[in-house]
Amino acid sequence: MLSNRIGIVMVTALAPVIWGTTYLVTTELLPPDRPLLAAVVRALPAGLVLVALTRRLPRGVWWWRAAVLGALNIGAFFALLFVAAYRLPGGVAATVGALQPLLVAGLSAGLLGERLSPRTMIAAVAGVAGVSLLVLRADARLDGLGIAAAAGGAAVMATGVVLSKRWRSPAPLLATTGWQLAAGGLLLLPVALLVEGPPPAALSTANLAGYGYLAIIGSALAYALWFRGIRALSPTEVTFLGLLSPLVATSLGWLVLGQDLTVAQALGGLVVLAALVAAQTRSARGEPPHRRVTDRATVPAVTSEYNRAS
Repeated sequence: MLSNRIGIVMVTALAPVIWGTTYLVTTELLPPDRPLLAAVVRALPAGLVLVALTRRLPRGVWWWRAAVLGALNIGAFFALLFVAAYRLPGGVAATVGALQPLLVAGLSAGLLGERLSPRTMIAAVAGVAGVSLLVLRADARLDGLGIAAAAGGAAVMATGVVLSKRWRSPAPLLATTGWQLAAGGLLLLPVALLVEGPPPAALSTANLAGYGYLAIIGSALAYALWFRGIRALSPTEVTFLGLLSPLVATSLGWLVLGQDLTVAQALGGLVVLAALVAAQTRSARGEPPHRRVTDRATVPAVTSEYNRAS
């Protein structure tokens, strides 16, 4: 039903809205110059807690699939985001990252057989334009390695989203989310220790509150909502919702931090919202007819494979 689908879209949209608060939490509550530590704290504890609560470990092929998905959606994405953040102004990094819907649309056409419609392409291009108006500055400096890292981050996240749809986990949602967060956190841990050294000896109450928010709300809750959306919607529909993150981050900078909001930024925000609406209002008749049949047919097969591996 349409109302049910709208509800799923709105709940899934909470994930990028939550991620849009990360900049504010990082700047106001966390120790300076420790982004990789923040990434590890976001991922590893939340993943281990979810695995402990669900009492489900991967079986058979899901050991390496969980590792690959965790690396793409969490570990490699956070690491590349860290490089881009240090070498590029935030506006440039966000604009390059806004290419993700285009990448997901192309990968979905190749790996999932989804139709690459002109409407999706136009909405994706409009999303990039809107984000650039929202966050890009005329005096922004460009750095080749930083741009490559930002593009790589968009590419690995896009691949992770599409593969999360292609590899349908038969395990409960929270267990699958925990596997990926734990795998990504374990990948990030040695990188953080090598680049940033051990954690600070003393953390303030504000630091602990910030890390707790990122782990519980920014990861455990947000990624569970995100992966739930990937299970229920097409990857292209889900990834467009990611454009909400820079919109929320800019709005919070204006409302909470007193940053200026220009007419161009306001226009960019409206363009982003228009692209989101355009991407989410495809009629059910416009979906490839084999998609729903494939979804129902593959779940029992995957579940059977999972059970045989045990």
